Amino acid sequence: MEKVYQYIEEHQQEYLQLLIDFCNQPSVSTKNIGMKDMAELVKKTLSSLGTEIEHLETSGYPIIYGEIKQGKERTLTFYNHYDVQPVDPLDEWETDPFESTIKDGKFFARGSADNKGSMLSRICAVHAYQQIYGELPLNIKFIIEGEEEVGSPHLKEFHDKYPDKLKTDGLIWEGGSKNIDGPLQVGLGVKGMCYVELRAKVAKHDLHSLNAAIVENPAWRLVQALSTLKNNHDEILIDGFYDSIRKPTAEDMDFLKNMIYEEDVMKESMGIKHFINNLTGIELKKKLLYEPTCNICGIESGYIEEGSKTVLPSSAKVKMDLRLVYNQKPDEIVALLRKHLDKRGFNDIEVVYMSGKEPYWTDANSLLAKTVIENVERVYNMPPVIYRNIAGTTSISDLCQSTNIPAVLYGVYHDESQIHAPNENIFIKDFIDGIKLTATVIHEFAKAK
Repeated sequence: MEKVYQYIEEHQQEYLQLLIDFCNQPSVSTKNIGMKDMAELVKKTLSSLGTEIEHLETSGYPIIYGEIKQGKERTLTFYNHYDVQPVDPLDEWETDPFESTIKDGKFFARGSADNKGSMLSRICAVHAYQQIYGELPLNIKFIIEGEEEVGSPHLKEFHDKYPDKLKTDGLIWEGGSKNIDGPLQVGLGVKGMCYVELRAKVAKHDLHSLNAAIVENPAWRLVQALSTLKNNHDEILIDGFYDSIRKPTAEDMDFLKNMIYEEDVMKESMGIKHFINNLTGIELKKKLLYEPTCNICGIESGYIEEGSKTVLPSSAKVKMDLRLVYNQKPDEIVALLRKHLDKRGFNDIEVVYMSGKEPYWTDANSLLAKTVIENVERVYNMPPVIYRNIAGTTSISDLCQSTNIPAVLYGVYHDESQIHAPNENIFIKDFIDGIKLTATVIHEFAKAK
């Protein structure tokens, strides 16, 4: 692999220019900004590798599917996305978000971390390998969608319509992080999520607040319902919520021991004085990765503008996400929530199930997981930190749940990449190292036993 590494080093300006081209092209899926042009750029770049490309229309933005058929027994698939988050608030950016800027070894642009840097690290790895060896040691598939940032609403559609395109021996998923001066993080799974909206409605329109003496306030009604869902120790009180959860194994807890979580740095970064229940150490990491959540994303009711207005609101609503852990299923959680509220006299509170993703775990002893974990040190000069599952949620279950495909997450961003925020960035070295690691995984996974 040394010749491949050398080629990557010698051609890093070429790969960096490709990243500039990708990041300078806007592709904001929520606003349909630049999506068609970005899809064409992805197809053009994949074509340069000799990829057989299919432009698969969905009810939303297209999925770009590609295959490099080498007639090999083993296949490796890369999933990534070409859409990015909106740039708001624009005035907090120090540079133009769609004009790539390099400063002090960092690459600033919207999409650099999520997900164009990681996507191109896969594409460039294939290119570099081809330049040295000519032929790839396995078949490669690309699944690159344009709706990840809006919840991948049509990825399941792809799963159901094209089962043959999902056939693979392993899947490298989207991206992953790295401690700035420490090890690469390798994820073997994700939390699930259940997103709901609770709605309370009383009068047919807002009323003068003098009526508060005799007319129920939906905001209070909603707050009272919410107060039954969690206690002061952050324990979720929904009946049966924890019943299906699989407790962490000894192996799971061992992963936490090696996990680096810089508590003081994170608290300073978040602007908080302490974590929930003043947790620290292994218990903090356990709660972050292995326990579910019940989070209020936002509440809306009545008058909240500047000044005063004496009003009794006619309605109130709250948006909530519940992060789920292994064995919990979104539809079952919604049913438990409905039952919980009804039992406590809140049958008037409407529960709207907006979206859901199941958790997903990959066996740490699968060939792909072992290949990635065992080869990280070759590139980064230190072993990785292994996450049994990351704290966040992706659409990985939409593709893999019915197939049990081994899926591993790693990428080129770092803990302060400011994903989804102004001044999104990656280190150029991490981008180059990401290319090297993927080239190594291609080489080693082909012969792994």
